[in-house]
Amino acid sequence: MPSSCPKCHAVLEEDEICCAQVRYTWRCKSCFKLTTGFAIPYGKCFMCGGELELIPGRDLGDSMRFQAIRDAVQFELNSFHFYKLARDKAKTPDQRAVLERLYEAELDHLHELEEKYHAHLDREVVELSANEQNLLSNWLFKGIEVTETSGIGDLYRAALEMERRTRDHFRKLAGELPAGLEKDLCGELAAEEDEHVALLEGELEQIG
Repeated sequence: MPSSCPKCHAVLEEDEICCAQVRYTWRCKSCFKLTTGFAIPYGKCFMCGGELELIPGRDLGDSMRFQAIRDAVQFELNSFHFYKLARDKAKTPDQRAVLERLYEAELDHLHELEEKYHAHLDREVVELSANEQNLLSNWLFKGIEVTETSGIGDLYRAALEMERRTRDHFRKLAGELPAGLEKDLCGELAAEEDEHVALLEGELEQIG
């Protein structure tokens, strides 16, 4: 049966592909989790079971003009560098393996943030010089020390605390804003951190 392309509306014959790079964005009406993909979602939100709504293409312009996006970028960069530097300070192979995984996950989060909100980062911001790493290390590790006796569970609990603080920041900011785009952005970013928290909690449960 002929159909039409959802983007260009051209009539398609059977098994014909048009506008293959069409991407859709949808958001949960309950938890505000924002997701993008190449297929229209079917069913409920995978995080909370809430109803989904398609989000039409929105042009944020310079996304960094929004405090929510600026804060999200800074928090993700802080976490990324925390895990990167902690990995280099690891005392045991098990510590290094966990911190390597957390570092890779945070790098994925940075890329997702760039893709969803067009918050493109200069590589110089991601790849710090040796002097900048030392300065940041002194700040990030204040009160936190990775020693030979630091267990894997301790590392996960520290990571969870960072993610929860970030989530709570966006929830608080959303509560202070009037209805509108930036309030919606805060809800989306809080939901993103909720997903990170759930993943870490699941991994912590698995290691006992």
